[in-house]
Amino acid sequence: MRVLVVGGSGLLGRAVCRRGVDAGLSVVGTFHSGEISVPGVAARRLDVTDRAAVRALVAEVRPDAVVATPYRYDDWAVTADGAAHVAVAAAEAGARLVHVSSDALHAGRPTPYADDDPPTPVHAYGAAKAAAETAVRAIDPGAALVRTSLILGEGSKQIQLCRDALAGRAALFTDEFRCPVDVTDLADAVLELAASSYPGLLNVAGPDAVSRADLGLLVAERFGLDAAGLKTTTGAALGLARPLDVRLDSTRAAGLLRTRLRGVRELLAP
Repeated sequence: MRVLVVGGSGLLGRAVCRRGVDAGLSVVGTFHSGEISVPGVAARRLDVTDRAAVRALVAEVRPDAVVATPYRYDDWAVTADGAAHVAVAAAEAGARLVHVSSDALHAGRPTPYADDDPPTPVHAYGAAKAAAETAVRAIDPGAALVRTSLILGEGSKQIQLCRDALAGRAALFTDEFRCPVDVTDLADAVLELAASSYPGLLNVAGPDAVSRADLGLLVAERFGLDAAGLKTTTGAALGLARPLDVRLDSTRAAGLLRTRLRGVRELLAP
């Protein structure tokens, strides 16, 4: 199987590229400003906001499956329009599409979110991810749309944020709850879906819901850091428009996939 990983220079994209090569797949990965640096991956520069360029590359590569991971937190054109461009190109090529979405499109609530719960964005990034999903589902109803949470692993900005908070350079929220997932587990799940015919939305996140502050404590324990200096705050105190309690129920994925989605407490066990 030939897989095109759009956004192959990102944390998840690199992991998908690496795991794909390990599985014996033919992998082409795209990058814009970063590097992929994964042996065995054919790297191609691509600007996902250029619809013609996306269509030309997909037509040239002729992939069996396309994994779409590109996003830029503060850029609607990359996150929303780029997703639509990739979906159009994949559909034209008859390729299987796995689009990676986010729990950030939910507003937050006391009960976990099911796979099919509609988006309720409260900030611009969440709205962009919601718009991306809407476009992908309209263009390719058979595509798999993966909603995930905080991604952990080597090079994870989430781990670095925790280190910064432990050193007093940043603050972690005590009232924001997420379901962190290991980048390798997520990559394996995405590749499983690329080889399947599963259509529609699927929560793919870890089984443990923790606050960002608790994640900081787990990072301290895992790496032997002093937790006494951990700096915390609350979203409510800062008056920020951001989702707080966003727990994803990944029961469906756990029953569907061979990949075991490990919880954060297992991942960061000392």
